[in-house]
Amino acid sequence: MRSIDSLDVDGLSQALEQGTGSVEAPEALGPLQVQGECREGRLLLAHGAGAGQDSSFLVELRRALADAGVQTLAIEFEYLRRMRREGRRRPPPRVERLVEELARWREALSPHLETPLWLGGKSMGGRVASMLAARDGAAGLALCGYPFHPPRRPERRRLDHWPALRCPTLVMQGERDPFGTRDEVDGYDLPDVAEVHWLKDGEHDWRPRRASGLTQSELIREGARGIAAFMARHA
Repeated sequence: MRSIDSLDVDGLSQALEQGTGSVEAPEALGPLQVQGECREGRLLLAHGAGAGQDSSFLVELRRALADAGVQTLAIEFEYLRRMRREGRRRPPPRVERLVEELARWREALSPHLETPLWLGGKSMGGRVASMLAARDGAAGLALCGYPFHPPRRPERRRLDHWPALRCPTLVMQGERDPFGTRDEVDGYDLPDVAEVHWLKDGEHDWRPRRASGLTQSELIREGARGIAAFMARHA
């Protein structure tokens, strides 16, 4: 990687073409991880609140998305990069600050892309992506384990911005997700642009119980194929 004062455009172009690479951006943004060929679409992917792009779930998801034809551009928010530098955990800042950070990433990348950039993320990252799309629009959204409400607090729904969504929106959700189970979410009045794909017996990281006869890897591959098909359908 090269550390420079602005986005490494040459490095970005090479990584996009080769389907792999780490690209340096301004310090305020941090590095960008590119994975996969853009056969079905390109996804700017944010992480959850407590773990970054090196979490086992996101590593496997990005690999499965690449196999399905989706190129991921994976970012990490500044607070998590600071956690790594200091070697201690810290909570994320207010979600509005993360929305601005994701907006800066999209602004930096979009002029250098020949295909529309979808937004997405795991849990909190998906919430941030959806808030940016509701505010400024987007080509589409792919939300993995959306935090519809805090665990054991179903009355605190995180859906105030959803009526403003105008882009194709896919939620990949485990049926047992404590941030929004199938029984709960099926009762919500979601906008017409939104579609929920339920992963059988999965929890927040799409991990099923052994009695289901399924594995987390199988559900991750199912989720990735579903995202790729949804992006291709709305290309």
